[in-house]
Amino acid sequence: MDACLSSEQQPGCPGEGLNSPGGRLEAEEETVQKDGTSGPAGDFNIDPSLHSLQEFVPTDYASYTQEHYLFAGKKIVVQESIESYGAVVWPGATALCQYLEEHTVDLNLQDAKILEIGAGPGLVSIVASILGAQVTATDLPDVLGNLQYNLLKNTLKHTAHLPEVKELVWGEGLEQKFPKSTFYYDYVLASDVVYHHYCLDKLLTTMVYLSQPGTVLLWANKFRFSTDYEFLDKFKQVFDTTFLAEFPESSVKIFKGILKWD
Repeated sequence: MDACLSSEQQPGCPGEGLNSPGGRLEAEEETVQKDGTSGPAGDFNIDPSLHSLQEFVPTDYASYTQEHYLFAGKKIVVQESIESYGAVVWPGATALCQYLEEHTVDLNLQDAKILEIGAGPGLVSIVASILGAQVTATDLPDVLGNLQYNLLKNTLKHTAHLPEVKELVWGEGLEQKFPKSTFYYDYVLASDVVYHHYCLDKLLTTMVYLSQPGTVLLWANKFRFSTDYEFLDKFKQVFDTTFLAEFPESSVKIFKGILKWD
């Protein structure tokens, strides 16, 4: 989950709990120090050749939990914290993981180039990597340390392609950080990025920018407020939109979008 605000500043969602349905198995509490060298981050030994990839340090929240999920035949352990919207797996993420798992062949995910918007703690990017994709996971600066930690923990030596972590603030510096001449994605993934915040126009601008001819955008979202449906209406104005799936127990809907070209 992403937004243009710091994740500590993001407005709350009335009546919205932090429990995710779907692939979650269990939870146990852990703590991590400021430098990320003890607690969960300390018990994961990184190959020396990957030290250059460790650019981000997890935010020093008071406590993290280790949540367990099962997708693509793998047990996935994700470090989460309820102190940040960007460090929690939300219902749209587990629904999108289930969809990717069930449609891997149809989507031709093997070696596909994927960018995830608002990757949060990284579950969707982890599952896409396990399914064979080349993944770039993006989010706001303050959650990138935890995102990077989860990706490395669950994909190192377990996937054909090691995911990449990049900063992405919606609507800002897109051409500088993701020039169209260099970056092309077969899929752009987004889950629960639409909720009660003030950056929906910037989100749509980012979705449009990252979509080139042939790019498929898969968007999963729990619909909570009227603003979510208003965003869907705007989404349909710029993307040829197909409704793919619904998960009534969590109010999650999944859409496919292909940018309309004049």
